[in-house]
Amino acid sequence: MEYKTSHGWKADISRVKDLQRQLAKQVISRGEIKAPRYIVGVDMAAGRADTGARAAAVVLSYPELKIAEVETVTGRLEMPYIPGLLSFRELPLILAACHKLSDRPDLIMVDGQGVAHPRRLGLASHLGIILDIPTIGCAKSRLCGSCSLPAEEEGSHTQLTDKDGIIGAVLRTKSGVKPLYISTGHKISLDSAIYWVMQCCRGYRLPQPTRLAHLAAGGNLKKSEMADCLTQNRRFDERAER
Repeated sequence: MEYKTSHGWKADISRVKDLQRQLAKQVISRGEIKAPRYIVGVDMAAGRADTGARAAAVVLSYPELKIAEVETVTGRLEMPYIPGLLSFRELPLILAACHKLSDRPDLIMVDGQGVAHPRRLGLASHLGIILDIPTIGCAKSRLCGSCSLPAEEEGSHTQLTDKDGIIGAVLRTKSGVKPLYISTGHKISLDSAIYWVMQCCRGYRLPQPTRLAHLAAGGNLKKSEMADCLTQNRRFDERAER
């Protein structure tokens, strides 16, 4: 999959923040995904030395959510971990993994923030702008904004708001477990983002694309996990038919 960037990855913090504000103006927070054929999950795992890392892109067919392709890239991280600047640390390797994909996906789910970011350009939004593909931010924790917790039932959600309005949703993807923080990445509405995350969870807290990408990035995606993925999908299909 081809892509091009309009900027480099090495800059001082103040310049990076200014660049984020400029790029945020390109984010499109609307759009619907009608019938995706392939959904990709991306994630990155860093080693203890904080210099080496592995990025993963896992392609799933929809609606089966069957693994179609897994690509990983290892390399060095050129930027330290700084809250709010994660995309400049992780995207070079994630983009390299996406570049290896055979087909262009219809939707990408990212283990990170979309517009639910202090400068409205989290990892998912930055990736979506570069690839020009709809993206969703599926974060495990809140980076900014205010919210109340949703009800305990699966599918319940509340608004995540900041000074300029609604920036995301706090979504209970599985009853009795911690919610996720969902936000538009690029070229998709928040309502559509919530819908597709729920369609892809299949009994887990995390949607299958990012859950499997997390395992692949950590070197833990095994044949047994692929088999378990198929089993969970069959259970979902049986429940839907009732």
